[in-house]
Amino acid sequence: MNPAELPDLKLLQLFDLLYDVRSVTRVAEQLGQSQPTISIWLGRLREHLQDPLFIRTPGGMAPTPQADALIGPCREILESLRRFAAWEIEFDPATAKRRFRICMTDASHITLLPRMLAHVRAQAPGIRLEAARIDGNTERALESGEADLAIGHIPWLGGGIYQQQLYTQDWVCLMNKHHPRVRGKLGLKQYRAEGHVVIAAGTGAQLLEQALVREQVERDVVLELPGFLGLGAIIRTTDLIATLPRHIGETLAKVNDLSVHPCPIPVEEFAVRQHWHARYHHEAGNRWLRDLVAQLFSSLR
Repeated sequence: MNPAELPDLKLLQLFDLLYDVRSVTRVAEQLGQSQPTISIWLGRLREHLQDPLFIRTPGGMAPTPQADALIGPCREILESLRRFAAWEIEFDPATAKRRFRICMTDASHITLLPRMLAHVRAQAPGIRLEAARIDGNTERALESGEADLAIGHIPWLGGGIYQQQLYTQDWVCLMNKHHPRVRGKLGLKQYRAEGHVVIAAGTGAQLLEQALVREQVERDVVLELPGFLGLGAIIRTTDLIATLPRHIGETLAKVNDLSVHPCPIPVEEFAVRQHWHARYHHEAGNRWLRDLVAQLFSSLR
């Protein structure tokens, strides 16, 4: 046999079955082929292996010594192919030792990460989580495996990226419960007149800026922050207003005893999704992480 020419899979299956049943007729029945076809296949296999393999006797097709020697390797190949076809790397969260890197906004550090961490520590004590920024490198990081997931509003991600919607976000205003001038509902006139804290970060911030331009509202910006760190304490100790997505707004309000008001200007809602690359769609660990995120946050819809 030429080493470059390997027997077809069907020939190996024929060899395996014929070794057991010793009958070309029964092999043909079990493989759903005609007897002449099985005879042709057997001829090809004999030519490949340069041996008769089976000799017709009164008791059936008896294997030659060469067939006896080859049946073990043949069955190992077939079993390996069966395992290959059903291959799936198992992921047991209870025993796994692995790092998962998740790209997210700093708002998600406050709203999503604590809950994720609590569940991971309970279910998968050997798992290490690492939070990374969402930026222009996020798509490449997902493709290369440097990052496992990206969670947020990331409409610029391109092809090859799967996504699953977790929940939608509208916009609210956050302020001191004892604000000296705002009582009850926050109206547009009061919104224009008060001082504001602006958060420069956040993947949905552009939607707010577009709404302000569209409604011709110019805010009196007193403070601009790069992220949400410290925002709750600032609102609690001043008379400033912050406009931000509902989930982070309600979370900060609960922790800092602040009041939450509907935003008096119409701002487009956006969807928070988890994103992953097609290369890792079937990878067991990535699937486990995605399922965990979906279970934890899809209820926020």
